[in-house]
Amino acid sequence: MAIYHLRASMISRSAGRSATGAAAYRSGELIHDARTGLDFDYRARSGVTHVEILAPAHAPEWAHDRSALWNRVEAAETRKNSQLAREIRVALPAELSHEARVELVRDFCQRSFVDRGMVADIALHAPGLTGDERNHHAHILLTTREIDAEGFTTKNRDWNAVAVLEDWREAWAQEANAALERAGHVLRIDHRTLEAQRAEALELAQEARERGDEVEELAQTVRAVSLDREPLPQLSLGAWQLKERGIEVAAVRVWHEVRERALEVGRVAQELAGQARDWLGRVAERTLEALEPAPDAWGEFFAEAAGGGLRDDLSRDLDRDRQVADQAERVRQLELVKEREAHARRDDELDHEL
Repeated sequence: MAIYHLRASMISRSAGRSATGAAAYRSGELIHDARTGLDFDYRARSGVTHVEILAPAHAPEWAHDRSALWNRVEAAETRKNSQLAREIRVALPAELSHEARVELVRDFCQRSFVDRGMVADIALHAPGLTGDERNHHAHILLTTREIDAEGFTTKNRDWNAVAVLEDWREAWAQEANAALERAGHVLRIDHRTLEAQRAEALELAQEARERGDEVEELAQTVRAVSLDREPLPQLSLGAWQLKERGIEVAAVRVWHEVRERALEVGRVAQELAGQARDWLGRVAERTLEALEPAPDAWGEFFAEAAGGGLRDDLSRDLDRDRQVADQAERVRQLELVKEREAHARRDDELDHEL
């Protein structure tokens, strides 16, 4: 099931990291670091399904060569605490084909990063052998300096603004939802916080209550319950590695506590969704029974047809069909709520690779 996940982080030399090493690992390639003399060889790793580099039209030819690009980045940064690259990680909709996922990431990178002047190094990864089989995701390494025909120039601090990150978060939701729509899927993702989504659900439930729409009120209430949880705290790389080894530091203990509370909320929401689905099923049955024609309805139908009653009967039939279809749609929406909660926790359990 499609979920929303976008995380941005910096690759900094002060943390003992390198742009060349990060690029080699994510692409599954061999890159020699000219500055340190180290070779980063990840050609044996599996799971890399697509790599490519997008650069502004005016960028030099070497900007499309992964080794040359990131060695130039390393050479341009002379300080021991230099920020070398920005990484964006996104979850890709499992519902899409591989080709559609590639197109989605490419379009997002072009509009959000390359058109702003960045070089984007893209790597799509398949789900791990032991994790969730729907965990398709992409790593996007971005340059932090302006680039012209001669090479890198000055750092662009505007790219660090919180407002820019929010633009990227919203843009990813829009691009992913457009891709889902093109593929014929009704499910959508939402970049907003859990709190904002819950507030909207409660507001919609209140509006439904005021107009007497019990079905919509119930659906939105279940949705609000499913969103009434804390987001899992972000673990540092070191803490995440300790967690994977079964070593619990304070941050890992907090992570487990929040995750358990989220699981409990999910169980409650699933139970409510199941009860709501059963209730809607009973309502739908009663609706059909109430709308069933009397035994002699067909005789009345043909008699009235001769007198011009055909149009009215057809209208009533259409009204009945619409009511039944509406009930079916409500049931489907509740199914989506149940499924969404069952998989929403994947957002905070995506891979935390180096």
